[in-house]
Amino acid sequence: METIKINTSQHVEIDYPVAGLGERVAAYLIDFAMFLVIYFFALIAFAITELENRFNNSATVILIIVFGICYVFYDLLCEVAFNGQSLGKKLLKIKVVSLDGGRASIGQYFIRWVFRIADFTLTANLLGFISVAVSEKKQRIGDIVAGTTLIRTVPATKIEHIAFHPVEDEDYTPIFDNAMMLSDHDIELIHEVVRTYYTTYNTQLIYQMAAKVSAHLGVNIPEGMNEMQFLKTVSSDYIYLTSRAV
Repeated sequence: METIKINTSQHVEIDYPVAGLGERVAAYLIDFAMFLVIYFFALIAFAITELENRFNNSATVILIIVFGICYVFYDLLCEVAFNGQSLGKKLLKIKVVSLDGGRASIGQYFIRWVFRIADFTLTANLLGFISVAVSEKKQRIGDIVAGTTLIRTVPATKIEHIAFHPVEDEDYTPIFDNAMMLSDHDIELIHEVVRTYYTTYNTQLIYQMAAKVSAHLGVNIPEGMNEMQFLKTVSSDYIYLTSRAV
């Protein structure tokens, strides 16, 4: 499964899966269905108010023009306004991001929108679908040119599986005040050990790391706190203390 690493504001790298062809197609069909429903009800409204007869079908022409403009610019406007998501993408929990994992720029949104012509019009949708199917990051031509792709907004790396995680509670009280004796490298190593544990379930890794950290800090693991909780608490304390020392 292809993933993209996204850095949080606390410099935590979280892996997000790249959205596949099926999710892209489903999101497109949801958006298209929404436009069909809107158009259908608009026609009913015009028929009920007899606007078609009154204006000699000019209202229908206006409706089609407005509908066409909205349909053409829909993806671009939604992605710019809603952080890379249209209604379909929102429901499917996918969104457009830059390949570096950050939010795409307006220029990137514009480029991928322009290349919809090549992806979904000139070749009857085949070029875009083939590109998504065979490219490493599941990109259509517009994504390749713009340097973007679509990711699932549910991360592959769960935040509870990360030792080096953000502390959001402003009233947080550190337990180990000497956690600053550690370095960024030490915390990253703790993070790697914890993440490896959730993959291999090798408890010896946790026991050994907890022993090394407690010896380095000159503290004992408090009663009622296991080794995993100890490592996560030390990491939280370190992040909290260093963030307020800046």
